[in-house]
Parts: sequence; C-alpha cells; structure tokens
Amino acid sequence: MNDMILVTGATGAFGRPLVELLTAQGAKVRAVTRSAGPVRLPAGVEVVEGDPARPDTLAHHLDGVTAVFLHPRAIGDGAPGLLARAADRGARRVVALSAMNADDPLDEQPSRFRGDRNKEAEAAAVDSGLEWTSLRAASFAGNALQAWAPQIRAGDVVRYVHAGFQEVPIDERDLIEVAAKALLGEHPGEHPGGHPGGHPGGHSGGHPGGRLGGRLELTGPESLTHAAMVAVIGEAIGRPLRFEEIPPEAAERHLVAGGLPEPFVHALLARYARYAARPQHPVTGDAAAALGRPPRTFATWATTHAPAFHHP
Repeated sequence: MNDMILVTGATGAFGRPLVELLTAQGAKVRAVTRSAGPVRLPAGVEVVEGDPARPDTLAHHLDGVTAVFLHPRAIGDGAPGLLARAADRGARRVVALSAMNADDPLDEQPSRFRGDRNKEAEAAAVDSGLEWTSLRAASFAGNALQAWAPQIRAGDVVRYVHAGFQEVPIDERDLIEVAAKALLGEHPGEHPGGHPGGHPGGHSGGHPGGRLGGRLELTGPESLTHAAMVAVIGEAIGRPLRFEEIPPEAAERHLVAGGLPEPFVHALLARYARYAARPQHPVTGDAAAALGRPPRTFATWATTHAPAFHHP
C-alpha cells in the first residue's frame, strides 16, 4: 500500500484512533501535531509539527501525500489553503469530518462554540478539485460520557433536560472506520484487503470507480430519547437508572460548572428545545452501506464503555 495520508487533529480523541486504524491496515500516516513534545502514536507513524489552521507551517510536509483528513476543529479556517497546497503536491483525495447539522444557521450549531468548523471544512473539500468525502456525523455516542457519567458514577438518577429529546447516536468506532475507508479509496462496503461487504451503496461524490465518497449522513441504527439512552446504560452496567427531567437553567449551571464553555452549553440546550417534540435527524442507511454491515447499536457502545460508568 503506497498511500501517504496526512491526518490533522491526529492526537485527539478522534484522530488518534483513526491513525491507529489506518496504520493497522498498512497505510503510511503523517500525523500533524502543534506540539513538539512526545506523542503516543503507533510505531512507524511520521509525526510532524505544524498548525493546520496556518497552512504555510505544513507546506514542507505535503510531499508524497495522497490523501488528507480534515478535522474541523484542528483546521480552523485553514482548509482551503491546506488543500490547495496538497493538490499542488499531488494529493488525490480529501475526507472532511463534518456534522449532520452543517447546513443549520451557524449560531445554532453548538460545536462551533468549541471550535468546530464543519461547514467550512466540508466546503473546502467540495471545492478542492480532489476526490472528496464529507462525513456528516450524527451525535457521537461518547457524548453520553461527558453528559451523564459523573452522575451515574455517583448514584442511580440522571438529572438532565428533555427526557423525550431524540438522538441517533453513532459509535465513534464506526465513524472512524468509514473515515479510514474513504481515505484509502475503498468502495462502499469493502473490507480491508479489498473484499466487498454485503451492502453496496453510499452517495456518489464523483469518485472514480464508485469509491466511497460524497456527503455521507452517518447515524446509528436507531433513534433514542435521552431517557431511553440512560436506561440502555443502566442495562449495560447492571444497575437500573432513573431519568429525572430538570429545568434548562439548572442543567446549564451544572454543565458550565463541569467545565463546558457557556456559549456552547447555551446553544446545546437551545437545540434540545427546538427538537424536544420531534426527531432532529432520521436514521439513514449510509453507515451500513459504507461499512458493509449494520452500525453498532448504542447498547453495544454502552457495554463497551460500561467501566466508565461504574462507581469509583
């Protein structure tokens, strides 16, 4: 395998396991970090120092790069410049992590208040002239850890807003697997090593040979309310949990006290309120088509992460 993949955000919660998966599948990876200090990445990964939001700092690291992964928080406003330089050096494809709410008004996208530039990263990929894939992700299953794990470790009651608000959470492992497939230029449903899976499909993004590409709306296999998600976690840890709905003002105080930025919390709670009476996003088949199998359920995610919810 001759692909050299440049990964931005390579040392973060999404980028690190992506680098690990790509390396395990035989790809050569050039991992971008802003820090010159030691990083924990697999042997053989080429770690380079630079700031993706300042493409000039990466210009001399683009030789030989065939594919670029854009992390919307790491890239900031630098995506167009980085992709232009990568294309000039011979890159062929780009994969951008985005979100299903990327077309919503910018002030209604909570993750923007934590630095994500989902809309801009996707637009840069589309306009780059490269083969492109945008991973429009639903909410991460792992968000439940930050929202509820401290309460669950402390007791059997989860106090939060809007018991009936529905999510279609996707297991981050599935999202990372789709990202790796797109970066490697695999066909929808293809397994590592080139063996096709059981689900053809995926949205065509103009990729030659029908490779995985375009805008993929990636959800988990089921829509779950907040109360149902808490119940699923309770089943996974073997301890019945009760959801107690609280006023938004109380939830905002709790989340801000836990270290989340106030503008992010305000936008998050506003999103809950807008969709309290109806699902925000439907379940799609894009993840199954890309993976060649059904995406993991929230119950599977909860079982895998059960230790994080147990009493200390």
